[in-house]
Amino acid sequence: SGLRPVERGRIVRQMGDYLLQRIDEIAPILTREAGKPLWEARLEIEGAARYFEYYGNQAETMEGRSIPLGDGYFDFTTHEPFGVSAQIIPWNYPMEMTARSLSAALAVGCAVVVKTPELDPLTNRFITDAAIACGLPKGALHILCGLGQDAGAALAAHPDVNQIVFTGSVATGISIATAAARNVVPCVLELGGKSAAIVHDDADLDAFLSDMRWGIYFNAGQVCSAMSRVIVQEKVHDRLVEGMTDLARNLTVGPGLDFPDFGPNMGPMISEAQCQRAAGMVSDAEREGARIAAGGHRMNRPGYFLEPTVLTDVTPDMKIARDEVFGPALSVLKFREDDEAIQIANSTPYGLVAGVFTSDLDRAMQASRRLRAGQVFVNEWYAGGVETPFGGFGKSGYGREKGREALLNYVQTRNIAIKLRK
Repeated sequence: SGLRPVERGRIVRQMGDYLLQRIDEIAPILTREAGKPLWEARLEIEGAARYFEYYGNQAETMEGRSIPLGDGYFDFTTHEPFGVSAQIIPWNYPMEMTARSLSAALAVGCAVVVKTPELDPLTNRFITDAAIACGLPKGALHILCGLGQDAGAALAAHPDVNQIVFTGSVATGISIATAAARNVVPCVLELGGKSAAIVHDDADLDAFLSDMRWGIYFNAGQVCSAMSRVIVQEKVHDRLVEGMTDLARNLTVGPGLDFPDFGPNMGPMISEAQCQRAAGMVSDAEREGARIAAGGHRMNRPGYFLEPTVLTDVTPDMKIARDEVFGPALSVLKFREDDEAIQIANSTPYGLVAGVFTSDLDRAMQASRRLRAGQVFVNEWYAGGVETPFGGFGKSGYGREKGREALLNYVQTRNIAIKLRK
C-alpha cells in the first residue's frame, strides 16, 4: 500500500502482459492439470490477463468524497486497504479465479495470500513469476499450496488475515465463514448455483442452441454459473430438445491436448471423484423418472470422461433439478405460463445467475426483476465480462467479484471530520 496508485496499477497491468507473453508455455500445463481443451486453456489465460489489465486501470479510481456539513466544517472519506487478503481458489479455473481476486486486491494496496487449488496448483507459479518480473514489492504476494482441510482451514482462521475470498462448495463456505467470524473478518463467498435458462416460444432457438453449447459443456460443465437447467415453453419443447440432443451427440470428447483449436469438443472432468459424482446424479435422476435423451454414461476409455448429457422429463422436485451437478449434464423442464417458469427457476436455494431467451423485451425485463439471481442474462448466456459485477443470492453466497464493485471488497472507508477554528 506504500506505492502510489499509478505505480500499483502499472505493476498489475504488467503482470497480465507477462502471462500473455508466455501463453504458449502455460496453456499445455493447464490442460495437463485440469483436462480442459487446449483452446479453453488459452482462453483462461487470456481471461486472467484481462483481469490484471482491468484492475490495473482501476487502481487510480478509488476516490473518496467530501461531505457538506455546513460552515465551519470540512469532512471527507478515504478508502483504506484492509491489509492481508486470504484467497482460496477453486480448481475449475485456477489461473482466472486467482487473477480475478488477486488483481483487484493488489490494485487497492492489499497484500495477498493465495491458497492454490489442490487438484491443479502448478500454473499459479507463473503468477508468482509475473509478480517478481514486474516488480511487485516483496511480501505483497504469497502462494500457499496444500489441502483445503489443512492449508485452507488454517488460513481462514489465521489471526493476521484481515479479509477472505472463497469460491467453492456451500459446506466449505459455511466453515470458512464460521472461522472468519471468530476473528470478525469479512468474507466474499461464491458458492455455486443451479442456474436456469428460461426459453420462451418466441425465442431464437438456433441462437439458444449455440449458447447452450457454451452454457453447459464448456469446461465439461465444471462452471459455477453453468446452464444446468433449461425451462422450456411447452410449445417449442420437442423441437428444442431435438436440437439439444443433436448438439450433445455431435460433440467430440477426448483429451484436452487433442483440441488445440476452437470447435465442438469437450475434455474430461477434473478427477475420478467428480466424474463418479456427476454420473451417479444422472443415474439417480433416471431412477426418479427422468429420461436420458443424450449421453448419460461414462465413456469406455481411460480417463474421467462423462458423455455430454441431456435429461428430459425432469420435474422441479427431483434432486437433479435442485442440486449442483458440476458436470456436463443438462436438465430440461417444461412450463406453460410465464409465472410458472419464474417459480421453477426460483425453486432452488441458489441464486447465482439466470437467463431469459425471448424476443419480447418487456417480458425479459419483467423476468429479470423477478428471478432470484445476482446476474441475469437476456438472449446470451455469459453476456458481460470482467467489467460486470458477479455474485449470488441465497446459498450462492454474498459479496461481488468483477466490476468496480469488487474493489470495495478490499477496502474500508474512513471518515475524517474537521472543525475549522477560523
